[in-house]
Amino acid sequence: MTDNTSSESVPPGNNTPVIKKDKIALKLLRVSGQYQTFYFNPSDSASDIARHVFENWPAEWTEDTATSHDVLRLIYQGRFLHGNATLGALKIPVGKMTVMHLVCRETLPEPHSQEQRSREKSREGRCQLCCCIL
Repeated sequence: MTDNTSSESVPPGNNTPVIKKDKIALKLLRVSGQYQTFYFNPSDSASDIARHVFENWPAEWTEDTATSHDVLRLIYQGRFLHGNATLGALKIPVGKMTVMHLVCRETLPEPHSQEQRSREKSREGRCQLCCCIL
């Protein structure tokens, strides 16, 4: 992870930040509605991003302040990202802006196994609470 900055470069009269063609612009959105744009390489992982954000915590983010980079979690397309997931592996486009949510959470939810999903699916439409009348 090199040459990451937390400031947006906006030309006069334009509301769109200039994004380098070899970088990914991540607009990190907090639950409070506050956001900040950071720039990363495709090889950067979710844990690299969490560490960088923690070390460059925006002064205006005063609510729900993180105590460690280990509690920062990224959510992309409705899913929590695990620490080793890289931006390139997620096929996030280079040279464009991508929005992710940033939350403070101690642990990640366990992913559902294929077997558990098929069990839940087979139960759909069946009576969940049954009784016998004698």
